[in-house]
Amino acid sequence: MSITPSCLAPDRKEMASRIERARSAMRKSGMTHYVCHSPDNILYLTDIAIQVHERPFILVLPERGKPVFLIPKLDQLQIPGRGGGDIEYLYYSEFPAPRGLRWSDKLLSLFESGDSIGVESVCPLYVANALPGKPIVADVVDDIRMVKSEFEIARIAYTGQLVSEAHAKLLAMAAPGKSVMETHRLAEGIAKAMLTDNPKANLLATRMAALVQPPKYSHDPHNFFADAAMEFVVGGPHVTVIAGRANGYGAEVERTFFIGNVPDVAKRPFETMVGARALAFELCVPGAIMGEVDRKVAAFIRAKGYGENLCHRTGHSFGVTGHEAPFLADGYEHEIRPNMVFSIEPGIYLPGIGGFRFSDTVLVTETGNVALTRAPESLEELTLPVH
Repeated sequence: MSITPSCLAPDRKEMASRIERARSAMRKSGMTHYVCHSPDNILYLTDIAIQVHERPFILVLPERGKPVFLIPKLDQLQIPGRGGGDIEYLYYSEFPAPRGLRWSDKLLSLFESGDSIGVESVCPLYVANALPGKPIVADVVDDIRMVKSEFEIARIAYTGQLVSEAHAKLLAMAAPGKSVMETHRLAEGIAKAMLTDNPKANLLATRMAALVQPPKYSHDPHNFFADAAMEFVVGGPHVTVIAGRANGYGAEVERTFFIGNVPDVAKRPFETMVGARALAFELCVPGAIMGEVDRKVAAFIRAKGYGENLCHRTGHSFGVTGHEAPFLADGYEHEIRPNMVFSIEPGIYLPGIGGFRFSDTVLVTETGNVALTRAPESLEELTLPVH
């Protein structure tokens, strides 16, 4: 499958397709309007990245006509014209504000008696309570985000390309005694490369992390901040993370690597992790059930004696974020479909030894899958020389 990475903005056809898919889902649920407060869903439907403080930003999608974006008057100059598609803007004066000028007063003006209004499951209570009647809770936009368009695939592939290039630089700089803090500069390099390719890229929709866990911490997969003076050491396992989103589209690549030598106690769990990963790639195909993929991968790891060393699911998706539904997780019993994108990242974590995890950003195709990220895979390639 040929995929050409792209850093271009979505065109009107792409944005109109998203709106129509959302409306189709609304009609099935009997909604006349759908209210989005989630910045991620607003970004998906408008291509506008926002940073919410106390002033609400609310997108209302009616069953007909233009979406209406309720925003503070403070932002009336810099937001309109930034996004994609045909959007109407409605402004409120300030927050807080006198009765009649409040954001909630402006929001109520968009509805009529008898309207059937839907909201996201993550909609804040104060927004839901400001709506007339009892809203229908349904993740309309989150659900349509699960299957990617050709445009989205190209944009995720572009982010995958950026993180893969940064990861190669990370491995090239790895040396005993080097501070883990130095790897953070690679995230700045990703942003610089993105802005070189597209000077209009939105930094509000960009957040990258470039991190390494030395063996002292790599058994604890989310412990990146316990010691700012962490250093690379001889041996391993070290675990890398280059992840996030660039201009509104996410990807990640991660590897376990060693410097100078591979401790004997690390060889078998490394091989088991690689085997579990290969199984996940084999299973992550159209028609498979996501929960079953995770159960089979976990069963493989348990059969090797590492059942007590599992602490997370096989994978998650990417899109306008770097971490979203759908999930390769036990209990998430949904069918895998073409043009879904997942991380494949089964891991094994051994206190006193370290962590073992690869992660790639993987597109499901009509017949299988293809990785959108690239990094070394063999133990030989990931045993780096001391320099």
